[in-house]
Amino acid sequence: MRTVAIFSQPDRESLHVRQADEAFCVGPGPAARSYLNVPNIISTALITGCDAIHPGYGFLAENARFAEICADHGLTFIGPQPAVIAMMGDKATAKRIMREAGVPTTPGTDVLGSVEEAYAAAAAIGYPVLLKATAGGGGKGMRVVEDARDLARAYASATAEAEASFKDGRVYLEKLIRGPRHLEVQVLGDDDGNIVHLGERDCSVQKPAHLKLIEESPAVHLPARTRNKLHEMAVQACRHVGYTNAGTLEFLAVGDDVYFMEMNTRIQVEHPVTEMVYGIDLVKEQIRIAAGEPLGYAQSDLASRGHAIECRINAEDTRNHFAPAAGAVSKVVFPGGPGIRVDTHLYAGATIPPYYDSMLAKVVAFGDTREIAIARMERALRETLIEGVRTTIDLCLEILAAPAFREGRYDIEFLPNLLTEIGAPVSLNGTPPLGELGAARPPRAKPVGPP
Repeated sequence: MRTVAIFSQPDRESLHVRQADEAFCVGPGPAARSYLNVPNIISTALITGCDAIHPGYGFLAENARFAEICADHGLTFIGPQPAVIAMMGDKATAKRIMREAGVPTTPGTDVLGSVEEAYAAAAAIGYPVLLKATAGGGGKGMRVVEDARDLARAYASATAEAEASFKDGRVYLEKLIRGPRHLEVQVLGDDDGNIVHLGERDCSVQKPAHLKLIEESPAVHLPARTRNKLHEMAVQACRHVGYTNAGTLEFLAVGDDVYFMEMNTRIQVEHPVTEMVYGIDLVKEQIRIAAGEPLGYAQSDLASRGHAIECRINAEDTRNHFAPAAGAVSKVVFPGGPGIRVDTHLYAGATIPPYYDSMLAKVVAFGDTREIAIARMERALRETLIEGVRTTIDLCLEILAAPAFREGRYDIEFLPNLLTEIGAPVSLNGTPPLGELGAARPPRAKPVGPP
């Protein structure tokens, strides 16, 4: 298939521009606004004779109006139907629909109309509670409220951040569940009503503000009945809304209790771990489904094999509250070898712009067992060299060496708790300087980033 890439002027040297068959500029910047310039994007697709648009991870991937505009211009949107995007993209609406489908959700409210409604709801549910943006994602517009004294300030902050991030300041409230695992289920559905799941991923290793750092599949130490419940609820939910294409349902699990949290109606950043254990190219499946092809397989035809782990390599200063680290990259060396996969846009001489999420690469390790996958990941990270900006490589190595991670006994409070144990304070907005988080490991051949 021939491809047409779009780019903003600051991204003219990006790797995707070099690799596509054709590439067109859709705006001078700021870069984020260029990728939201729907008239320019649609015009580019029509002028170049495209018949489909893949929206990627973000920006317009969960924008129902954009999917409608694509259809209005005879372009296939590679994703679910606009009505389903709208239903599931609004987090409060999605939870109500899941309750109708018989899927358990965390106790909470619909969209709040005022801070007074928030006070009443929090009193009824009981503190601590969590304020969340109904159009949210990536931890934006999310605030933990421990007691009534903090609610007004948290409400104002959450609504302001939601408005700035999503142009939608609405928030809702739910009970804060302490120490859950963050699990998600990958699904695929075609236009003939066939729906399958491709197992679960554990995304519980998270930085402050609920930002994922390490993901793995399958989830370790998950009871069989809980795993089956997760898979069944995900398929049940998709059947209820008539879901097509690729999607991910996210859950919180505490013991045997599982609660629906939200659904992402797009491909996920962490989809490679699922691809590694199931041997299925999810993006290829997205394109096939969007072209009207049936899945061609049933649930009984699918089985996971081995174990996969993904580490997100971000341009961040882990010693300074994960501050983004924009700048020029002078040298890049990525790993290889059995069971290693690297997804990246990075190359030596590239400039990391300040406009986007700070992710530089995803390093994925696969092995017949979790122990092999961890060993391969450690080797791969030590072989990885990125000079010019600080990265999360050393942090990922510290986490992999921590006993709780080695044993597979962790939840979303794992990383903050680990930092607290070693005497490092933890804030909601970032993590302070690291100490030794786990067992000793061999020294790196060369430090990453400036001294």
